[in-house]
Amino acid sequence: MAIDVEGARRVVGRILDDKLEAWRDSVGRADDVLDEATGQLVSPLPDEVLIWDGLGAVVPLGRPAITRPLSGAIAVEPPTTDYQAVLPVEAPELRPDDVIRVAGSARPGGPRDPQLVGRRFRVSDETVGTYSVVRIVRVQVID
Repeated sequence: MAIDVEGARRVVGRILDDKLEAWRDSVGRADDVLDEATGQLVSPLPDEVLIWDGLGAVVPLGRPAITRPLSGAIAVEPPTTDYQAVLPVEAPELRPDDVIRVAGSARPGGPRDPQLVGRRFRVSDETVGTYSVVRIVRVQVID
């Protein structure tokens, strides 16, 4: 018996309101050259190809945890710097080091987090989860 997920797809579709682009380094690091002045590997331009664009969401993984140690003092653990990208299942599977760029927002009234627009994220874990209507990948801010 097939399960009808159309209702879940509509509900989840409402949170996919960031305009995202997924980019892949076409040759990888094999074509990077050493800048002897800085000691950095520099990619030739253009070095990335657009593999997907569409609606998704980039959201933080978690918030700072507040714990109460035995002494009664409150300790605040540092927040995680990781984010996760929520993509429709129709989006191609991403690989580590692929780049996701938040190109804009389709959210009425403006983006959920205006500071994310224009930011780029490196895919650090492509196998966080795939569900009936979305795919989730872990990403890290790169600029």
